[in-house]
Amino acid sequence: MSTAVETQATEAAPERMLTTKDLRSMYWRSTFLLGSFNFERMQAIGFCLTLMPAIKKFYPNDKTEQAAALKRHLEFYNTHPWVSSVVFGVTAAMEEKKSKGDEMGEDAITAVKVGLMGPLAGVGDPIFWGTARPVLGALGASLALTGSWLGPIIYFFGINIIRILMRWYGLRWGYERGTDMVAEVGGGQLKRITQIASITGLFVMGSLVAKWTNIKFPGVVSEVTADDGTKTVTTVQNILDNLLPACAALGLTFLCMWLLNKKVNPLWIILGMFVIGILGAWTGWLGL
Repeated sequence: MSTAVETQATEAAPERMLTTKDLRSMYWRSTFLLGSFNFERMQAIGFCLTLMPAIKKFYPNDKTEQAAALKRHLEFYNTHPWVSSVVFGVTAAMEEKKSKGDEMGEDAITAVKVGLMGPLAGVGDPIFWGTARPVLGALGASLALTGSWLGPIIYFFGINIIRILMRWYGLRWGYERGTDMVAEVGGGQLKRITQIASITGLFVMGSLVAKWTNIKFPGVVSEVTADDGTKTVTTVQNILDNLLPACAALGLTFLCMWLLNKKVNPLWIILGMFVIGILGAWTGWLGL
């Protein structure tokens, strides 16, 4: 009876070959993921470099298997660099199964790695690039504009704490969960996270547009002189502010979105705004 219980416990919690030291080595290597970025295989060399401690641990005396594994992980790879740690962990778990003689083919390892790239990039980009970075940047910039030295400190430490925690715990979680992670990606959990992050990111970006985009129309509509000699000047900008504050910035945002949907090169849009701004300031219908 006790033997059966011990067997079940062993199956439920299989022994892992990678120690905390090995995972720490993979973590430090993962920080150089983009150090050899190229337009042919993107992050492939960085991926291979990160996985080398695991490959050496799984195939300690078999140079042929080590070479085959390294070659396998030099294929095209590209995703969000922070959530990539999850892929490192899952891939290491699959390589470990293969080294133990389990039915784990090379094609399956490559397929899972490639299959994780897209969904995880869809999660990482809106959460970290679209939400965390703009929020911390806006907070830091607001404090810096008031002369507070806490602005850059909050941004620097905030973004790096998020980066470090995501890389480390993503790696551990991916390795511990192994191939079970694939089933979660295939379900609706990551899709819901992505939708929430996207909505939050759009909300933040909308707030930043209203805060940081200043478009003023100084044209005078009317000028009224009171009995005491006080003049009240009504400009186009006063009318727009009374109707809908920051409506010019909102309109410019929608115009840029429309142009992007029409496949207009973003560089031409930027240059166009420069030209319009300079001409507007020169003719007087745009103000500072």
